Amino acid sequence: MTLDDLRARIDALDNQLLDLLNARMDVVRQVGELKRSSNTLIYRPEREKSIIDRLENQSQGALNRAAIEAIFLEIFAVARNIELPERISFLGPEGSFTHQAAESRFGAMSEYDALPTIRSVFEAVETGRARFGVVPIENNQEGVVFETIDNLNERDVRIAAEVVMPIHFAFVTQAEKLTDIRAIYSKDIAFRQCKKFLDDYFSDLVPEIIPVESTSKAAKLAADDPQAGAICSSIAAKIFGVPLLFDNIQDSNVNRTRFLILAKDFENQPSGSDKTTVIVSFPDSEKPGTLSKFLREFELYDINLTKLVSHPSRAGAGFGFWFLMEFEGHFQDERVQRALRGPADVKWLGSYVKLVE
Repeated sequence: MTLDDLRARIDALDNQLLDLLNARMDVVRQVGELKRSSNTLIYRPEREKSIIDRLENQSQGALNRAAIEAIFLEIFAVARNIELPERISFLGPEGSFTHQAAESRFGAMSEYDALPTIRSVFEAVETGRARFGVVPIENNQEGVVFETIDNLNERDVRIAAEVVMPIHFAFVTQAEKLTDIRAIYSKDIAFRQCKKFLDDYFSDLVPEIIPVESTSKAAKLAADDPQAGAICSSIAAKIFGVPLLFDNIQDSNVNRTRFLILAKDFENQPSGSDKTTVIVSFPDSEKPGTLSKFLREFELYDINLTKLVSHPSRAGAGFGFWFLMEFEGHFQDERVQRALRGPADVKWLGSYVKLVE
């Protein structure tokens, strides 16, 4: 069989794929009509997970779970936009890792708004200016994002899903040689997380290290200056058209950031593999043993507590605290309801599909 024969076979298979995708989208239109008539939610992460689980078990070829997710998450995003066009707000600027996280779930067809602060993303979702919002909640190297936690407590929004992204930094420049580079731009956190790369390649050259407000801004500055470089995301390099010289320059190969997808009046149905986030405060917080007694209920009902973050209440002159808690299970589960019966005020933020680690 010749190369032309193989290419002709690929073309024929592509034609079949296109016909099948068009047939799928015709069914999607019908689903959208039913959902609109019954005011049913369009985005169903638990349904998407069950589809990917089924396809992974069915796959007999080269496609593993990661490949299936990459293909079908884009198909799901296109389908949702056919059912009902979506507007997504995210912590900007364009080309940020949050932008990358948003596109990984909502695809290229959605309408995106890059907003300047985490609070503005929450406000866009709470007021209905955006159907969904995407914000960072924690990085496994730098810790939690307290501005996100503050807004989860203060705003009337829900967590629809989570996204965990590996953070890969790239070094980009218009310069032809490293010795031509006089300045390197990036966000301060990126400089910290790429220190080994800078020491290895620039310790003798000593360019000026210039912190800026975002890695996207750094890419734009490097695109405009032939004697500058930038540490940024690969998506920012593409957006601003600056050549990528080195990829994966971060010190840690396990650098990951977790993002939350926010929505208004959103509730996932149990999927069988869920995580729940709540905020808990205690009226009798000064009483000894209040927190420990509450936490013992989770052990009693065999619920795995995955995160507990204390946060100052900022109410009055005292030193009161409330807690952001995450645990495995759905809020509707009977054992979860039993565990939360203790003397605490509980704000439910969302139950959503637990990601496969």
